[in-house]
Amino acid sequence: MEKRKVLMTGASGYIASLMLTTLRDHFDLVLADVTDTDREGNKVEGVHIADFIDPDRSKYAHLFEGVDAVIHLAFKPHTPRGAAAEKAPIDRFDNEHENVQMANNIYRSAYDAGVRRLAIASSNHAADWYEHFLIHDRKMDMVRPTDFPISDNFYGWAKAAYELLAYPYACGIFGRKLETVMLRIGFTRPIRIEDYTSADSMSEQTRGRLEEFKRNLGAFISPRDITQLFTKSVEAPNIENEHGVPFIIAYGCSDNTRRFWSLETGRKYLDYQPQDDTEVLYANEVAQLITGVGTNVRGGKVGI
Repeated sequence: MEKRKVLMTGASGYIASLMLTTLRDHFDLVLADVTDTDREGNKVEGVHIADFIDPDRSKYAHLFEGVDAVIHLAFKPHTPRGAAAEKAPIDRFDNEHENVQMANNIYRSAYDAGVRRLAIASSNHAADWYEHFLIHDRKMDMVRPTDFPISDNFYGWAKAAYELLAYPYACGIFGRKLETVMLRIGFTRPIRIEDYTSADSMSEQTRGRLEEFKRNLGAFISPRDITQLFTKSVEAPNIENEHGVPFIIAYGCSDNTRRFWSLETGRKYLDYQPQDDTEVLYANEVAQLITGVGTNVRGGKVGI
């Protein structure tokens, strides 16, 4: 069977690196980014240089030609590579506004080129206010894709804006329906025990690290699960909701015992079947840090 032609933006980035080897075999990939080297300076083969923030879409319109789907991973970080210091959270609006502009350039370019579907890397931060103020305080057990998207930071605001911005394209008001899957990606880094320990085992610093450890056990998505999620986001045969609009929001995490995001839409519309659970993958770390003798750590998903 002929491979689907898929454009991947942000192809030199970290998230892409988790999936690229498998997706190169599975799809006919067109890779694009502002650089053809990764953060370690290694060259990523086949990357077309393109700046999708540029409002002149004619400069990169050719990359969308004949494409069946777009996997959009690109974003402009608030701290450029090699920068000495990052901006304070209250000063990050302009940067995130550019990311929203980039998202619209992707949507419009895909729409104009006749692309069938978008698989967009949104983020759990699109609705992270619930996590920060309700989940951690045990006032709420699970955040669902249908919960109103609210964030306490501009990064999360931008991701929620990505989601809302795509809906007019998806609902068909412009003439055709651009199928859209928004993936609220979770924690993608390996969980290393040394990141959560210190010499003073009961210091406030370590207590905060243990809270972070428990949070990441719930938020983690493994490389094979994130690869499955994006693959099925491209290939799912029908993502129309009950109103006939091909637009869904799905959380991207593994099937973790301690997860606090619902996987209901990913399972229903994409047949997402995550294979990993941090309780198994990191069982030794769990035993050492939060269930061992003398740890005095409260049970449950997040709080300690």
